[in-house]
Amino acid sequence: MTVSGLAEQTSRPAALACPHGVHEGHCTTCPVRNVSVCAALASDELALLGSLSEDVTFADKSTLLMQGDPANAVYNLTEGMVRLYRLMPDGRRQIVGFLLPGDFVGLALSQRYAFSADAIGPVAACRFTRASFASLVDTKPHLLRRLHEAATHELTQAQDHMVLLGRRNAEEKVASFLISLRDRVVRLGRSAITLNLPMTRHDMADYLGLTLETVSRTISKLARDHVILVVPDGIRLLNPARLEQIGEG
Repeated sequence: MTVSGLAEQTSRPAALACPHGVHEGHCTTCPVRNVSVCAALASDELALLGSLSEDVTFADKSTLLMQGDPANAVYNLTEGMVRLYRLMPDGRRQIVGFLLPGDFVGLALSQRYAFSADAIGPVAACRFTRASFASLVDTKPHLLRRLHEAATHELTQAQDHMVLLGRRNAEEKVASFLISLRDRVVRLGRSAITLNLPMTRHDMADYLGLTLETVSRTISKLARDHVILVVPDGIRLLNPARLEQIGEG
């Protein structure tokens, strides 16, 4: 569960029909149900979950959650990608993750969110008030266990990211990032031969603790070595085994 923050602004997108037809009482049709914490719920329990949710969409670059705002909403992403980041006191931005369909955002332990989240391209999600979702979790121990499992997985990812930032060179960082993204896409049941990269290379650099120029040079080198092929909006994995070797250091 990722700590994030909600921007309660008048410009916040209104609820719209989910592109997958996911709406109250129809969570069983959600294409990300099996990879989300919702997988812990039986069909009859999903009806209750659906009754608590609101389907919302966000345009590219719009804000889902804002650092420092009251922690009063939870989102389950059903489509698109979200950039999770924190603003430093001096105004610098540190990206701490990229969220994909099936990921929950907004499950903060404190009363205010420590991170912000922006849409990278169009995003669809199910929105819950924090109070209603917490009440549901209190009555569903199996859902709480699934949330604990997700929290443990996220902690492991955070630890891996710390190692990535501190102990690997630029080529290892970029390769590890691409392999990690590939594995997450495969988990969603999608083809990972070509990886869509909706984030900018500046975003990648921020996340990996590199400069924009270094990320660009590293991607170009991997392409010259025929490990990847740069295509519009992403990269194609030409030699996944080699990319894994590089990423492992």
